[in-house]
Amino acid sequence: MRVLIALLFIVLIYGCEDTKKGTVEKEKTTTNTETDIHERNNNTTTKISEEKNKEKTSIDFLQLTNENAVDFLTKYGAENPETKIKITTRLGVIHIELYEDTPLHRANFVYLVKRNYFENTFFHRVVPNFIIQGGNSDLSSTNKKRTAIGATYLLPAEINGRDVSYGSIVGAKEYRENPDKKTAPFEFFIFLGPPASTSHLNGNYTVFGKVTKGMNVVEKISRLDKDKAEWPLQNVYITAEIIH
Repeated sequence: MRVLIALLFIVLIYGCEDTKKGTVEKEKTTTNTETDIHERNNNTTTKISEEKNKEKTSIDFLQLTNENAVDFLTKYGAENPETKIKITTRLGVIHIELYEDTPLHRANFVYLVKRNYFENTFFHRVVPNFIIQGGNSDLSSTNKKRTAIGATYLLPAEINGRDVSYGSIVGAKEYRENPDKKTAPFEFFIFLGPPASTSHLNGNYTVFGKVTKGMNVVEKISRLDKDKAEWPLQNVYITAEIIH
């Protein structure tokens, strides 16, 4: 009887040790599996991140300066021949056509549209019977976009003997005393004043397009209530897209 009890005791001890060993191995396997999954997930995340960075790098644009802008826009204009743009505002839609004989201004405007520069900019200056001016805002995002595109470059004048007229799209200037008549690249104005108002504009500002549809919208915008700086009291946001 004592022998039988001793044998049973030995069997129970070995049985418990095997069970414990099996549990440890299972836990170890589970831990290794979880580690492997975690490592694979990390590797996958890293690869995705690398791909995103690679993609981002592949679509980065040249930062424009006065030294490289002409060469860049000449090439860009040849590869992007679009001339028709739609500008959408809360007061309606304005269709414009860009002139091909002002190639740098046309290419620059198309470039800004495709870079989504005009999104969240405004028609920020309105003067009845004269102009509405667009391409600026009081949002920090606008300055950030200008910095990314190139905050200091100007466009050479492309006046070509064309006078300012009703519906003309005209390049704005940062300052009046500008002997080279260069254009500030991010802002433009639409002229709606009488011919008598063009005496200081003709020959000094580049006309690079015209409104083909929507001058009634331009007129509405020009008559909005504004502050002393001619800024509308309610912002007129711009959305611009290429049509053709």
